[in-house]
Amino acid sequence: MRIYTFLLLFFCSTFVNAQGFYKWDKIQEIKIYFERDNWAEILTKLKSANNKKRMSARMVVNGKTYEEVGVRFKGNSSFKNVKKGGSKKLPFNIELNYKSDQRLDDKWETVKLSNVFRDPSFVREILTYEIARKYLYAPKCNFAKLYINDQYIGLYNNTESIDERFLKKHFGSKKGILVKCDPEWGLKTPPSCKKGDKSSMMYLGDNPHCYYSNYEMKSSDEGWKPFIKMIEVLNEKDNAIANHLDIDQTLWMHAFNNVLVNLDSYTGRLSHNYYMYKGEEGKFMPLVWDMNLSFGAFKFDGNGKPLDNRGLQRLSPMVHFKNKNPKRPLLVNLLQNSLWRKIYMAHLKTILEENFSNGEYKERAKAIQSLIRTEVQNDPNKLYSFEAFTANLDATTDAGGTPIIGLTELMEGRVAYLSAHPLLNNEAPTIGKVEDLHFGEDSAIQAHLEGATKAYAYYRTSKQAPFKRFKMKDDGGSNDESLEDGIWGCTVPFSEKGSYYIVAESEKAVSCFPTRTSRKPIKLSQ
Repeated sequence: MRIYTFLLLFFCSTFVNAQGFYKWDKIQEIKIYFERDNWAEILTKLKSANNKKRMSARMVVNGKTYEEVGVRFKGNSSFKNVKKGGSKKLPFNIELNYKSDQRLDDKWETVKLSNVFRDPSFVREILTYEIARKYLYAPKCNFAKLYINDQYIGLYNNTESIDERFLKKHFGSKKGILVKCDPEWGLKTPPSCKKGDKSSMMYLGDNPHCYYSNYEMKSSDEGWKPFIKMIEVLNEKDNAIANHLDIDQTLWMHAFNNVLVNLDSYTGRLSHNYYMYKGEEGKFMPLVWDMNLSFGAFKFDGNGKPLDNRGLQRLSPMVHFKNKNPKRPLLVNLLQNSLWRKIYMAHLKTILEENFSNGEYKERAKAIQSLIRTEVQNDPNKLYSFEAFTANLDATTDAGGTPIIGLTELMEGRVAYLSAHPLLNNEAPTIGKVEDLHFGEDSAIQAHLEGATKAYAYYRTSKQAPFKRFKMKDDGGSNDESLEDGIWGCTVPFSEKGSYYIVAESEKAVSCFPTRTSRKPIKLSQ
């Protein structure tokens, strides 16, 4: 009995530890040991030269040792500004699969530690990712205490890497095309190429060399041709882009960036901090990352001067679209389609209502701060004061000479602004009972709708397959249009792994069911 109890406790402990490396309320302990005392100088020289070579080290995570991991500094402003200020708290990228085949908890190959740059609250990154995962495929994130050669460096954000394991977990396969959309600031575009604007999806010609300075192909070079083709079709302002791009996930990204005033993204001046991924069966879709400057910590929307607090609170849901900005085709060209524009507005409203109008974000922020309060206070190299940590949840706080708006200060004003915005208050159809019936090789999808002029079922045969749009009719799926009774329907090919969502459209708005559409579709009945 004692042996059984011991084994049960052992395996339960191992399972919890393996599952908990990105558990939000589990603070990790990471220790790095370099053989050379001048490790910081060596890594700085590599980073300054834009050299991504790594330095060998030993790493201990929660008591478990990993030999010969590869360490380098990461980040742009979070590295340069902090280094210039003389702080030791620099951001790290640690590769476990460096010299030998090893994984953290037999799962993760990479550890990414961010130094909470320009976020006195310590909340932005973890809270933003938490909200993102409701609507998008996004990394997990928590906190880690970092020691180097047994010297405590401080409390970091610990963020899951977008890599082969991430792709396998979410899409069932690590194969496909993965592109990092972030400028390589030291590289220049050949003069023969068309002029573009950072990683904004502007078409620069069919030569991959024209894209090297703004995009990094993480997969085989064979991925350049379909990636560039997608960009070309996007810039032709043709609805055919739906054959190359996951429209719904892209609209979710734009809505998410807008509501949270996440301007260090495609939406803002630098037009970066996202990936594009195309699975073996699917279409290109965006994957968001790097969230430390969310909630208004980055103030440039790409249309001129930095926004003041009121400007951040009142960032237009139609930013870039209203002035038809040619440098943001991934946003402007999609919103030119009236249906996609209405879906975008519905997604804005969903994010607002599910996270902010109800005050949920504030309770989550308080819980996160409560978890790390003592650790922040004891951090020897925190970039901002403990008083700033406490204050920045609610009020504008200085962060190294830069005022950073408080989270509730931003979002209370933003909720008031967006809730009253006419585009979020257009009358939308009502979606009642939704059901599907399996018969033979097909399934009938039906929805009870009021106030709809059009309706669509978006259906996929498996999680890996792309959604296809099926037009619904107000006749219960029958060919007899005289049966119009508010029951809209269509037939789709039956699949045991099929799933779907409904979009009901009126003249000025749409309603979606479920509200999280492609991220949480309805499983087809068997």
